[in-house]
Amino acid sequence: MNKISNIVMPLMAIALILNSCNKTAPVEAPVEAPAEVSVPVTVTSINTVAIENYVDLNATTTYLIKNTIKANTTGYLEIVNAASNDFVRKNQLLFSLKTREAKVLGNTINKMDPNLHFGGALNLRATCDGFVTAVNVQKGDYVQEGDALAVINDAASFSIVLSLPYELKKYVKPNELLDVSLPDGTTIKTKVEKYMPTVDPASQTQNVILKTLQNSNIPESLIVKVRINKTAADKMISLPKGAVLSDETQTDFWIMKVIGKNMAVKIPIKKGIESFDKVEILSPKLKPDDKILLTGNYGAGDTIKIKITNK
Repeated sequence: MNKISNIVMPLMAIALILNSCNKTAPVEAPVEAPAEVSVPVTVTSINTVAIENYVDLNATTTYLIKNTIKANTTGYLEIVNAASNDFVRKNQLLFSLKTREAKVLGNTINKMDPNLHFGGALNLRATCDGFVTAVNVQKGDYVQEGDALAVINDAASFSIVLSLPYELKKYVKPNELLDVSLPDGTTIKTKVEKYMPTVDPASQTQNVILKTLQNSNIPESLIVKVRINKTAADKMISLPKGAVLSDETQTDFWIMKVIGKNMAVKIPIKKGIESFDKVEILSPKLKPDDKILLTGNYGAGDTIKIKITNK
């Protein structure tokens, strides 16, 4: 009996192995590749209208020339015909000065010989039109030769001094007309007269003298705003700001340009000036019929499949 079982058991094992080999292994269904997703985008085209670009800078009103009226001899002031804030005309009498000798001996000598006219006062007159900013004496004062009696701001020297960053110098030319806005909301026209010959070492700004073209009775030391126009020439190429992308460091810039009907590729660009909503494209030269992604372009790869939602 044991002999029979020893023969039967191996036979049964062989039969089971053969039976399993005869069964067909299940065939796995092929996995389909996911369809490439189309990104919904909107597109725009180039604009050739000049970008309006400007910068407003602070400037200060001032009188470049301040004339000091000085005593031309030692003596007593007989007449003081000036007060602070007065507007005086050129050659207007301001002071009359009589020497000590004339004051003491004048009447005596004139009685002896009236033809000598000894003891006459010396008149000091305004040297220009302008506002008197300081009067340092009063009638009857005894002054020394060379003492400052008054200071007059020369009206003809009234100017607006603009501290211009040197990198903006190319936008401000001599004799150019510039708009100046006053704190009360009015705007006046000025002309660029000249550049001062030095640059401030700390701020790297250069003073520019602007002359007003109208009498506006503007006070000294008023802070005003000067508009510097940086508008580019016509026939420039620009795109909306949303169409221009950049890296985190703002050193590399690019756009996504439509190729064919449903593809967009990354195109590196060099940009020029920009305004609130536009960016000038210096290179490459884009054509009027080029389509550039306006939305749906953020975070896109070098090449993407797109679906344009606007026409």
